[in-house]
This record gives sequence, C-alpha cells and structure tokens, in this order.
Amino acid sequence: MCGIVGYIGTEQAAPIILDGLSKLEYRGYDSAGMAIFDGEKINTKKAVGRLKVLENLTHGGESMKGTSGIGHTRWATHGAPSDINSHPHMNNAGTIAVVHNGIIENYIPLKKKMQDKGYQFISETDTEVLAHLLDYYYKGNPLEAITKVLHRVEGSYALGIMFADQPDKIFAARKDSPLIVGKSESGSFIASDVPAILKYTRTVYYVDNQEVVELKEDGLRFFSVDEEEITKTPVTIDWDANAAEKGGYEHFMLKEIYEQPKTINDTISPRIKDNDIVIEELNMSDEEIQEITKIHIVACGSAYHTGVTAKYVIEGLARIPVEVDVASEFRYRDPILQKGNMVIVISQSGETADTLAALRESKEKGFKVLGIVNVVGSSIAREADSVMYTWAGPEIAVATTKAYSAQLTALYMLAMKFAKVRGTIDQEKFQSMLTDLRCLPDQIELLLGQKEKIQHFANRYVGARDIFFIGRGIDYAISLEGSLKLKEISYIHSEAYAAGELKHGTISLIEDGTLVVALATQPALFQKTISNMVEVKARGAFVMAVTIEGNKAIEKAADYVVYIPETNPYFTNSLAIIPLQLFAYYVAVGRGCDVDKPRNLAKSVTVE
Repeated sequence: MCGIVGYIGTEQAAPIILDGLSKLEYRGYDSAGMAIFDGEKINTKKAVGRLKVLENLTHGGESMKGTSGIGHTRWATHGAPSDINSHPHMNNAGTIAVVHNGIIENYIPLKKKMQDKGYQFISETDTEVLAHLLDYYYKGNPLEAITKVLHRVEGSYALGIMFADQPDKIFAARKDSPLIVGKSESGSFIASDVPAILKYTRTVYYVDNQEVVELKEDGLRFFSVDEEEITKTPVTIDWDANAAEKGGYEHFMLKEIYEQPKTINDTISPRIKDNDIVIEELNMSDEEIQEITKIHIVACGSAYHTGVTAKYVIEGLARIPVEVDVASEFRYRDPILQKGNMVIVISQSGETADTLAALRESKEKGFKVLGIVNVVGSSIAREADSVMYTWAGPEIAVATTKAYSAQLTALYMLAMKFAKVRGTIDQEKFQSMLTDLRCLPDQIELLLGQKEKIQHFANRYVGARDIFFIGRGIDYAISLEGSLKLKEISYIHSEAYAAGELKHGTISLIEDGTLVVALATQPALFQKTISNMVEVKARGAFVMAVTIEGNKAIEKAADYVVYIPETNPYFTNSLAIIPLQLFAYYVAVGRGCDVDKPRNLAKSVTVE
C-alpha cells in the first residue's frame, strides 16, 4: 500500500519523483505529495486524487526546482483523503519533512505527549507524530534523532526524511513495510518497489528491518537502529525495463493475462532436468520429504486460492494432509504445529503483512518455512528458510493474473516432487503429468485466441447486479478466484460456492436472469455438477459453463459453454481461469472501471 520515492543527485528531483510514483500507482492511493529542497528551504505540494492532479499542479515537476526530494502516494488509514492529511508531513518550523508507509500503533499517546510539549498538529494522521518527534530529538545529528524516534514508535514504517540544514542528504528507515534504495551515476534513490527506479538504475539494496540509510549524491551508508554502520551487498535487477510498461496493450491487466504462457514456461523450465523435477532451492533431502506429516499453507487473497487448489493436488498425489489458512486468521488462532509439519507461505510481493507475520510466528515456534514469492529480495524471500521463486516478472495491475498462474505451477511441481519421492505415484504417471505440465503454455495460447468470443459474452453482463460461481473439488478453488477477479475490478457483487452447498441456502438468491458460472473440469464430478446446474437453471438462472473438450453432455444444462483443452485433472485450474480472467476484464472495461487500479485496493497489502 502507498508508494514512496526519493532522490538526491545532480538531476532535478521533482520530475524523477513523479515518474517513480507513476510506476507505483498499482499499489493503491487516494492522494499524492512531494517535498523538494530548493537550496534554501523545503517546499511541499500535495493533492487529493490521482497523481495527475499533482503533476498538473507542479507542471510535471518543473515548478518545483531542486535536486533532492521525497514523494508519496497515500492510501488513507488515519484521517480521510485530504490535502492536509496527504504526505509529506512537516514539523512546525517547516525544516523537517517525512513520508511514511505503514501504521504507528502508539501514535495517540505520543501525540498527546508532543501536544503537552507545545507542538501543534494540523492533520489527523499518525505520520505527523514522526515529524514532531524528529524535531524534538534533532540537535544537529540526523542519525541520532532518527534512531531515537524509532526506539519510541511501535508499528510498521517505511520512511523518507529530509532535514533543511542537511541539504546534501536524505534518509530512509524501515520496519515491516517494504523499502529499497538504489544508486546510479547521477545520484541515489529511495523507493517502495523496484519499478519506481528501474528506469534509472538496476543496482538496488534491500533495506532490512530496523535499518537506517543515509543517501548522498555520491553514495549510501547503512546503519542499525543502534547507529552502528552496516555493510550491505547490492542486488542487480535483471528485469527487462519494458516489462513494467504496457507495451501497446490498453491495460496492464490485459498485457499480464497474455504473458501467462511465458510466465508458466519460465517457472517450469529451470526446474525440469532429465525428465525429472529438480527444485534445488527447496533445500530438503528425500528423507526430509518422506518425514513430512502435514503441510500448512498460509496466504491471502488470490495466493490463498492457489493454496486451496494445492490442498487437492498435494493430498491427491502425495497423500500428505494439507491445511490451508487465510494468513490473518492463522496469526490469531494459535495454530497447532507439530513435529513433521511443514509451513508454506505464498505471496506475490513477498511483503504481505499478515503472511509475513505468519512466517515469523512459524519460525519462532521452530518450524522451517518455504516461501513461494515473485519478488527477489523481498521480506519473505529473505526471512523464509527456503524460497521458490515464480519468475513472473513485474506484475503491475492490482488484480493478479500471471503471478497467480505462476504460483499454481510452482505448487503443481512441488506436489509432483513430493509424490515421486514418497512413492505415491509411479514413474509412468509422473512422466504423463510432466508432459501435460509442459503443454500448459501452448494450451493457454489457444484459449487466449478465444478472447473475442469471451468479450462478446461479457458485454451482455456489464449491467449485472449479482453473479455466482459454483464448482466442486478443484473447480470450487477455481470458482473462488474467478469470483474474486470479477468483484475486484468490475465492482459487481459476486460469490463463489461449493456447488454441493447450493441447497443449504444459496439457491434462494437465484432469480430470473441471474448469471451462474459453473466450473466442471473434474471428470469424476461432471454429473454431480450438471445436477447443480439443472437446479439453478430451473429457478431462472442463465448458466455459463467452463468444461473440458468433449464433455458435450453439459450443453443440455448450460446456456453458454467455454471448452478448455484436455489436461491432467489436477492442472485444470491453469486453463479454466483464463476465460474467467478475460470475462472479468471485459465486464470491467464495459462498465468503464479503472481496471489496473480498482478502487480501495492495493497491490501489496503491507498493513493489517
């Protein structure tokens, strides 16, 4: 959530900051602001609404001269969206500026103490407390003041800080909220995520918890919260810079839907060697895999839905019991972890707050954690005992598509690896599944060729009020994600149900013309699902079915059918989700929604 960009160097800072913030719009925000040092004082500009408002207010940054500054896109937590509540926040003298992502949990008692000392607050935010605390502790040594403040505050933060009497420096600090710094020939950068500065540098440093960074035009210095200097190793980002651009597509989401064949291939290819699955980063011996007694999968949102699919696949293939938890629930139910248990956390960004907390809780209890993440060097990647990267590249649209597909693919391979090592599938079945796995990218290409057909159908439901998704087994997991995609970007009320639950209340919601999307990709459950389709159709529903080629019997129960290529039943999610992603996309476009940046949502949820 929110975005931070900072720069100090030889170039004009404001245009660079605005450009960087534009690359972070996917993170979700409702206002934006900048603080630029002009050689004499710190000037600020803030505006509610899209970044374009701030760009127009500053003439693309040209009206704010200076070679050092910090910028921010805010997603309101404390205080409604307003110019006053927007970042940066400053001390009363206007000599210290702060931008902040995260939440200061003890800001109310801190605010009262600062008010008692005569400090005047003008906003409703928790962040303003930081500006006044910095003022209170600042005696000419920025590092000393920052570390004293960090010892006082509780909660999460990624900070960019400027001091008017330190014109050659800006500062950054982090705890539980993502932050990177970078270095180029022209200067130094702060950013919440790599795309913000990829245009300017590929040399980045990941800031760890409770670290402070001093940035100057010609270098970076890292310190612990106890002011001890730290040596850090840079990471070279090898993303194609064009990967973070639209490349001629109308929206990032459509581009990323079309990138799924490559994403899956990139996730599979390095891990298939000599007709075997080799997951070197797993760091587990065959004996350790054989000793697994239970797997806990913990994730949020779409990543949680991949976990639901994985439960069916891992239990079916490897015969290991799997428990899937929403990360925010896992944290607070005092989960029972026992000897032989394995914990898998899944996150596209690697910074999801609840998932990260679940990882830390599991490690505190002495259990090793496997992280499945997309972002190299992210918090989960650094803190997990082992990491399986999905290699999806930058995903900019808030609603995930290609990262979801990559996570599914990683989990398929994990299940197959475990099953082979534990002897629960034979070599013939393993090779057959490996063949089907390799075919998925080409099969997805075929489905993408049907986009006009899906678009035409989607246009009929632009005005829909309620849409329901049903399925059994893995089809229920697909329904969960299909429903989420639709509601995320089109704002149509949508729900997913296990088809067998229809008679337990849900069927009362079906009215004439209600669209019910029925998933029927599991041969063993075809007839059961068809019976559920007949039930809703008899009550006036219009039924769209997604099923396997050759299942012609379904046409008697459905009004509209999308066929997907035949594959192993455990892999059908990867194919069936494609028409559902396209359906959601075209419905949202037809309704005039901001597809890449849906209201109230953020790409990386870094607060509870």
